[in-house]
Amino acid sequence: MARALALAEQAIGLSDPNPRVGCVIVDGRGQVLGQGHTQAAGQAHAEVMALRDAQARGHDVRGATVYVTLEPCAHHGRTPPCCDALTAAGAGRVVVALGDPNPLVAGQGLARLRAAGIAADVLPVEHPLAVDARELNIGFLSRMQRGRPFVRMKIAASLDGRTALSNGVSQWITGPDARRDGHAWRRRAGAVLTGIGTAREDDPRMDVREVETLLQPRRVLIDSRLEISPEAKLLVPPGRLLVYHALPEPGERGRVLADRGAELVSVAEPRGKVDLAAAIRDLGQRGVNELHIEAGYKLNGSLLRSGVVDELLIYLAPMLIGEGRGMVDLGALTALTQAPRYRIVDSRPLGGDLRLRLRPEVPA
Repeated sequence: MARALALAEQAIGLSDPNPRVGCVIVDGRGQVLGQGHTQAAGQAHAEVMALRDAQARGHDVRGATVYVTLEPCAHHGRTPPCCDALTAAGAGRVVVALGDPNPLVAGQGLARLRAAGIAADVLPVEHPLAVDARELNIGFLSRMQRGRPFVRMKIAASLDGRTALSNGVSQWITGPDARRDGHAWRRRAGAVLTGIGTAREDDPRMDVREVETLLQPRRVLIDSRLEISPEAKLLVPPGRLLVYHALPEPGERGRVLADRGAELVSVAEPRGKVDLAAAIRDLGQRGVNELHIEAGYKLNGSLLRSGVVDELLIYLAPMLIGEGRGMVDLGALTALTQAPRYRIVDSRPLGGDLRLRLRPEVPA
């Protein structure tokens, strides 16, 4: 199963919106007969890739044990059901790291395997490899179970919590290793979101450049009044920019942006701002599993106050800036009990910087 999980990781930046799945087929002596991982959406799933690999090696898989990181699918979408492929191949046993919460599967894959006389087992939920399988597909699970992406907010800051000088200069607070790691997290995401303040001041591209990827995440902008410049780098390919705004009609500014390839969606709240929770739900409906946020302190604060952020990804540089821009704007708290509290998921040095991953003590 550990090998299957390593294969599943190769589907990062490739398989979205489908889950990242790996599969290894072994004989009674533990010899690998075939292996594979999920390909791009509409192409072969991990089980089929492993069966093809076994066939290419000249191996007979009848009676073999199949290790797969997610329950084999039981529905006919863009590809046939994987449980049927395993049954037709004569697999003797299937071991699954994680059940699939997709309503089109949800135990049906296991049931069909067992009905065909194939032993089908699921790892205990507390098993370390089951935990790893959940983490690898945490966004897919979130979309299936909650109807929205897993939301990760990335912040790069100094030791005193400053993300930029008072004049807005922020390049670069962290070093190249931390920036490369940040791009690896972008690569995991189905979409990368920023706000109009960052778009105006930094003119970012918000694509993946520092690591290799076959699939670029969708770029998303929160821009209540459609103030983005038609010449902004966010409008430059690859892909179309998705802009959430709060105007009843986009008007001439909207037509100009649409001509530049932007897709405009109005999701307004009564105060005339973008309804952030509605925007994130819409991203889930569009198949976004993981949403990566790189925004300024004002939008960061709004997102945190709306309760949609599942994880903080913070890079701390060993410097002190003093007066400057903070990480988030939460408004004035009157008691420490009002402060959001987090638990550290992991910490890791990256070059001269420190990366922290944190999740709310009370999940979003």
